[in-house]
Amino acid sequence: MRWALVKVALAVTTMVVVAFAVPLGLVVKELARDRAYSNAERQAATIGPVLAITTDRPQLERAVASAETGPGGRIGVHVPASGKNGKPAEIGSRRAAQKDVEAAAELGRASISPVTGGSSLLQPTAVASGIAVVEVFVPDAALTNGVTTSWVVLAGVGLALIIGSVAVADRLGTRMVRPAERLAGAAHDLGKGRLGVRVPEDGPKELRSAASAFNAMADQVVQLLANERELAADLSHRLRTPLTALRLNAASLGDTPAAEQTRAAVEQLEREVDQIIRTAREQKAQTRQAAAAAGCDAAEVIRERMGFWSALAEDEGRTVRIAGADRPVRVPVARPELAAALDAMLGNVFRHTPEGTAFAVDVHNAEEAVIVLVSDAGPGIADPDAALRRGHGGGGDGSTGLGLDIVRRLAESTGGDVRIGRSVLGGTEVRVWLALDDRRARPGTRRGHRLRRTLGGRRRRTARTGS
Repeated sequence: MRWALVKVALAVTTMVVVAFAVPLGLVVKELARDRAYSNAERQAATIGPVLAITTDRPQLERAVASAETGPGGRIGVHVPASGKNGKPAEIGSRRAAQKDVEAAAELGRASISPVTGGSSLLQPTAVASGIAVVEVFVPDAALTNGVTTSWVVLAGVGLALIIGSVAVADRLGTRMVRPAERLAGAAHDLGKGRLGVRVPEDGPKELRSAASAFNAMADQVVQLLANERELAADLSHRLRTPLTALRLNAASLGDTPAAEQTRAAVEQLEREVDQIIRTAREQKAQTRQAAAAAGCDAAEVIRERMGFWSALAEDEGRTVRIAGADRPVRVPVARPELAAALDAMLGNVFRHTPEGTAFAVDVHNAEEAVIVLVSDAGPGIADPDAALRRGHGGGGDGSTGLGLDIVRRLAESTGGDVRIGRSVLGGTEVRVWLALDDRRARPGTRRGHRLRRTLGGRRRRTARTGS
């Protein structure tokens, strides 16, 4: 796909450059030719007034000398004979053939005659004795003056356009191909049994949709495997009761060879059932670890839990606001754990604030962490630091009654933390910092401080706007 885009851009840009550069190059060449002949016409025009006044040779020679704007020997004047015994006069340089000069005088209009090394402009002018012809030599170099430079500039511009279009097409192709390659690699990994693999939902809209569908499919596969292993473990446990009965009945059969064989078969069956139960438990634990490593879409979980709590909020007359949950935000925690933490924080709002108190849930997706903010307009917490210390089990019964232990364990499992502060709504703000995979950002780092300052600035601007 990437090479195809490059080839298309190369072909289209080349055709456009050729379509414009070739005609423009011909126009430049024609302009140089017209400029050369226009200069020759101006030089010939300077001789015309002198011829109209006099045909005296010395005066004409001075006029020709003064009209030379370049190297000498380019201007010539052909004066017809005056009187019966007069002879034609030739002043200056002559390059055009006699027949061409006579034809120009007979026609009475300017003409161009090819000569060695260039061409001559023949300009007829009326004098007392007839028609004089002024000849101006135009060398080939004057006809192409500046054309080569212009063509080189046009070629350079065209080449730059082609290279630029290819570079842009390559970048666009890379932007499209990389998500597709990640999706293909994740599909191969999932086929090999790596249940924790997930795909970042970025790139073009179609590839984002494909990545989202792949992640949903992978979550469903993990859930189906967990259900299957749960069923296997449950069926194995159910076999324990009839196996126990068989073992007791086999013990009452006596000491006959058949009884010994029956007891051995029952023991073998019990060992197989135990092995099935152990395998199911191990696979179940692995499935849970894969689900936790794969993470979940925090925005989707927030929308789902807010949909659950919004019914109660409507009954109590609470105003609800959600921000930042309109696009996927993956976090490295299991979906049930994140849902439990959100329920703990939202339940805290309903339990510890009066009816009609507004609250909000915001999610901010940064480069190294995801911040979940739960704010309310209630009375707030008098000593947030003490509340967090009690949440760590440092005082009283080890709990604040706010469900912060669940939230704290969730955040710390990713390398993040939980902070309690004053919200822009006037009440409590619980901020959950979830560090992303492979970064394990601590809130004390430089980036963490910068992100908190950014969030604080946003909250202050929001507060000023709301006031």
